[in-house]
Amino acid sequence: MIIQVSADGNGDFTKVQDAIDHVPDNNASPVTIRIKPGVYKEKLHVAKPFITLLGEGKNAQEVMLTFDDCANKTMPDGEPYGTFRSYSIFIGADHFSAELITFENSAGPGRLVGQALAAYVDGDRAIFRRCRFLGYQDTLFTGPLPPEPMKPGSFTGPRGGQSPRNTRQYYEDCYIEGDVDFIFGSATALFLRCELFSKNRLSADQGGINGWYTAASTPENIPYGYVFLDCKLTSDAPPRTVLLGRPWRNYAKTAFICCWMGEQIHQDGWDNWNKPEAEATASYCEYGSTGPGAGTGGRVSWSKRLGDREAAMYAPAIVLAGDDGWNPFE
Repeated sequence: MIIQVSADGNGDFTKVQDAIDHVPDNNASPVTIRIKPGVYKEKLHVAKPFITLLGEGKNAQEVMLTFDDCANKTMPDGEPYGTFRSYSIFIGADHFSAELITFENSAGPGRLVGQALAAYVDGDRAIFRRCRFLGYQDTLFTGPLPPEPMKPGSFTGPRGGQSPRNTRQYYEDCYIEGDVDFIFGSATALFLRCELFSKNRLSADQGGINGWYTAASTPENIPYGYVFLDCKLTSDAPPRTVLLGRPWRNYAKTAFICCWMGEQIHQDGWDNWNKPEAEATASYCEYGSTGPGAGTGGRVSWSKRLGDREAAMYAPAIVLAGDDGWNPFE
C-alpha cells in the first residue's frame, strides 16, 4: 500500500497522522507513506507495524515533521507533561522505517522548557536513513524505558507502567543535534556515518561542561547499547566542554569506533553522573577514532580502549543480530 500526503491537497491526505490512522490496525504488510515537501506541524503517534515514512524531497530538510511540546508544559489538570509526553513523534510499533525526513522539537532550550523529545522510538527493528533529529535536551529517546524511574511518577507517557522489552534500532547517514543527553535510552542502537552535533548552551563567561552526547540505560543482560561507527562528532561549543556520555543507568554501554571527534570533546571523555558505583559496571569504549578530540590518553581510567579483535565484534551484523539474526542491510 502507498499513501500520499501533501499539504497542498494534491494527495490522499493533507496530514501525516491521518495517513497513519488510515493503515489497518492489524496491518501485516509494508505500507509506504510518501510525504511531499513542506512543514507539517503535528504530534504524531505510530502504533501499527510495517510503516515507512518516505520524504519526497531531495534531502531531509525539505520534509519537516515538527511539534513544540516540552516537559515544563502543563496538562489541563496542572500536571507537567514530563519528559516522555514531550515527543513530537512516538514510534511504538515494530518494523518502522523512515528516510529523508526531519523530526524536530521546536520548544526551545532545556534551561527554558525542560526536556523536549523530537522522537520517542520504542519499536524493534526500526530503521532511519538520511534523516535529521533536531532539538536541545533529550532530542532522541531510544526506548524502552528503564524498569523503574529514579523519581517516582516520572515515567508518564505512552509506555509508562508497561514492562520493557528489548529493541534494536539502526540509524544510517543521519544528523542528530542537541545539548544535554541528546541521545538516550535503553535500546541497542547502531549509528553508521551519522553526524552528531552538540549545541553550545554556555555563555561566554561560563565554564564547566557544555553537554553530553549520550546517556545510555542499557539493561545489564544486553551485550550492546550504543554503537557509533564512522560517525562525525561536531559542535559549536567551546573546546574541551562536551563529554561522550554518562550512565543514565549503571550498566550503560556505549562505543565509538573509527569516529572523527572535534576539539569540543573533553579530555576525560566520560562522566559517571555522580554515581561512582557505575564506574565498575558501565562499558565505555573507543577504538580508532581521529580528530582533535580523539586522543584517549587523558580519558577516565574506567573507560576502555579496544583492541583490533574486540573492535571487530562491533560490526553491524553482530550488534543488531539479536535472537532472530536481523540484518538491516539485507
